[in-house]
Amino acid sequence: MIRLRTASVAAIALAALLGSAPAFADKAAGDACAAALSPDGKAIYAAVMGAGPGGDLRSVVTDTTKSLVMSGKIDRGNARTNAQAAGACLQQARS
Repeated sequence: MIRLRTASVAAIALAALLGSAPAFADKAAGDACAAALSPDGKAIYAAVMGAGPGGDLRSVVTDTTKSLVMSGKIDRGNARTNAQAAGACLQQARS
């Protein structure tokens, strides 16, 4: 009985992991795109990728960019431009 229950739990856990796996389907394309970004754009890209998959991409990029600006890690003046460029690379990574 315990062995059957353990197998069932393991199967459910595996199914859950496999169901969420393809979040960054073409990470190589996204990384290649990100290589051409400015240092601030690279910081945004890395922070969003590090946060993992999930959520609306635009909202995640916006929230991450605001956080990086408020913490002084990226320049406020070019934040929008860098966020848009990083977002384009992140979109490639997700496609």
